[in-house]
Amino acid sequence: MTTISPIPDGYHSVTPWIIGRDTLALMEFLTAAFDAEPHGEPVVDEQGNVGHAEMRIGDSMVMMFDKPDWPPTPAFLRFYVADIHQTIKQAVAAGARIVTEPTHLFWGDLVARIADPFGNLYWLQMRIEIVDEDEMMRRFGDETFLANMQYVQSALFHPNVG
Repeated sequence: MTTISPIPDGYHSVTPWIIGRDTLALMEFLTAAFDAEPHGEPVVDEQGNVGHAEMRIGDSMVMMFDKPDWPPTPAFLRFYVADIHQTIKQAVAAGARIVTEPTHLFWGDLVARIADPFGNLYWLQMRIEIVDEDEMMRRFGDETFLANMQYVQSALFHPNVG
């Protein structure tokens, strides 16, 4: 008897959706910005709207589709990357804009935020150190880490969606 996994191979327990108005252009951006790879062909209707598409970014699957008559629904995605500076450079070259510059936060990650041309926000994170609980608690009162967190949290994000 064959055992069927409740989660298909190549997927994780949570799979984000990006809902927008131009999935094919979004797929081009994701490929250029994050080296995303399509998983199968997009399902496109007779009006040219994508009803379903999937892309692998790193080890994760992201699904997407067009819904031109819906109000804007920007996605907020968090990516761990191997080189945050190179990823930002590549994403900006693909059309992203920087929302917050790479910032060292108290738990040991370098964090930046970028926005794509479709109104979605990406938290780019790179682990740069292992911080134990005692050090993390000390950093809660450290002026540098407090200022860094305030910078990241205070930078307003206004999606460019139409």
